[in-house]
Amino acid sequence: MTDEGSGAPGTVDYDERSPFRPAKQDPLLTRAIPVAGEIPRYRVPSARRDAVAGVTVAALAIPSAMAYAEVAGVSPVNGLYALLLPAVAYALLGSSKQLSIGPEGSLATLVAAAVLPVAVAGSPHAAELAAMLALLVAVCFAAAWALRLGWIADYFSRPVLVGYIHGVAVVLIIGQLGKLLGLSIGAKDPLPQLWEVIKELGSVSGATVAVSVVSLAALFGLRLLMPKLPAALLVVVVAIGLSWWLGFAAHGIAVVGPIPAGLPNFSIPTPTLAEVVRLVPAALGIFLVCFADEILTARSFAGKHNQSVRGSQELLAMGAASAAAGVTQGFPVGASGSRTAVNDDMGARSQIAGLFAAAAVALILLFLTEPVQYLPKAVLGSIIVFAAVGLIEPQAWRALAAIDPVEVAIAAVTTACVIFFGVLQALVVAVGLSMIDTVRRSANPHDAVLGWVERLGRYADVSLHPSARVTPGVVVYRLDDRLFFANARYFKGRVREAVRAAPAPVHWLVLDAEAITHADTTGLDALLDVTKDLRRDEITLVIARLRTRMEEQFEDAGVLDAIGVGHLYPTVRAAVDACAGEGAG
Repeated sequence: MTDEGSGAPGTVDYDERSPFRPAKQDPLLTRAIPVAGEIPRYRVPSARRDAVAGVTVAALAIPSAMAYAEVAGVSPVNGLYALLLPAVAYALLGSSKQLSIGPEGSLATLVAAAVLPVAVAGSPHAAELAAMLALLVAVCFAAAWALRLGWIADYFSRPVLVGYIHGVAVVLIIGQLGKLLGLSIGAKDPLPQLWEVIKELGSVSGATVAVSVVSLAALFGLRLLMPKLPAALLVVVVAIGLSWWLGFAAHGIAVVGPIPAGLPNFSIPTPTLAEVVRLVPAALGIFLVCFADEILTARSFAGKHNQSVRGSQELLAMGAASAAAGVTQGFPVGASGSRTAVNDDMGARSQIAGLFAAAAVALILLFLTEPVQYLPKAVLGSIIVFAAVGLIEPQAWRALAAIDPVEVAIAAVTTACVIFFGVLQALVVAVGLSMIDTVRRSANPHDAVLGWVERLGRYADVSLHPSARVTPGVVVYRLDDRLFFANARYFKGRVREAVRAAPAPVHWLVLDAEAITHADTTGLDALLDVTKDLRRDEITLVIARLRTRMEEQFEDAGVLDAIGVGHLYPTVRAAVDACAGEGAG
């Protein structure tokens, strides 16, 4: 009900509507297909920028997609297929205007972990399983979209992502040592691969090593001297030309080999039911990793341009992209931070840039597959190592260390688990550690004893403000967290410690409850216990700044009956003044 006349002069009152008003929704077509909102105002300058950005991104994506296809255990052409229809699907449905998707190193390692134990690398069977895995990932995205589960990405904390990315970088580098040295490595896991490389060092191909060294030197040199050039594409073009001219294959240097020309056909993979069931856990892991990485990347670039990215729409778009990969002989795709950065830097401001990128890849598949067969595998390995080194960010570790050493430990354990046990197992361990750390923080929340600070005009932490004045006989204690099972024992102990440390005998304890936004039954029981314990010592508990919702909860639980309704105060100062007045009386 509206209380007319109760408002202060010059003010207005809310009516019975909610004080929160959602933003006006876009038209249904724009919500379903975000790129549709760009078309009415799309002009030639925008098309020019998007075309340049799209072709540049395609130039970066083509060699890396072929390399990551090798990591995943499928043919390089499957990597090119994964750049086509998935990119179109995301361009039509994605809410990010800069995001570039396609094969990625972290996902490629997950695909390999799921596919290679049951199929020979590069075989049609491996390609079929990888495509089926993409369809299963699409099902996961669709289910998450239907159930509105976009919040699950929040469980991948920053330390987990830092550790995961650096672990993947190490795994990628170790996995390419065989290609770089011209060795045939049979092991699938990083440490056995490294051990096998060490044992086979006597069989290293000198010609292959020369190609690897020159390729790596060119890649890092171009990044240092001319960072805006597509280094990977330039190295690939030169390597193809030299390989054809000098006959690298005849000198024992492994090359990609024939790649079928033309666009992929639509087909549904048909592995056995047992194989599908075996792929399900990997699909769930890929979904979690893919969505966490994708939404973080999309939001970071959207924030630079005051744009918004809708989590539910991203679930739908990535599900469609995964399904498109599955029916066109691709494998699971994800967001590329490096290509997204290039896309943004080249001026892309709409999803249409992704359509230009897909068109450039289609032209390659239609007309330029014959030269690609001469590409040395050592060059692909060099590109992966080059990309993996780019994932390593010492600054990310320094940032974690500056905040909390525990976060460094979580990241380090995640990195070690990726290397020693595998990506999926590492993510389970890392998320578990994050949850344990959350409970640890909640079990030891920040709290304070307060005193009056004249220059601030309020009560503040006496440990931070030595000049704070404390009223004799009164202790003001503040808990800066929920009051629940994890910190209930801590709360009771800290109240007793605050009473024991008081500079004068205590008769009143004021609980500043503004930060207590939730209390469970264990927390409420702890508050009742504190009330009774203090009363036995002839100390009265009063509460200040208790939120209305919490007051109702306290009343329902019988806490207010134990404390006394007359012992609730709107401010800490009012509570202290009342206690001091009664003490004087």
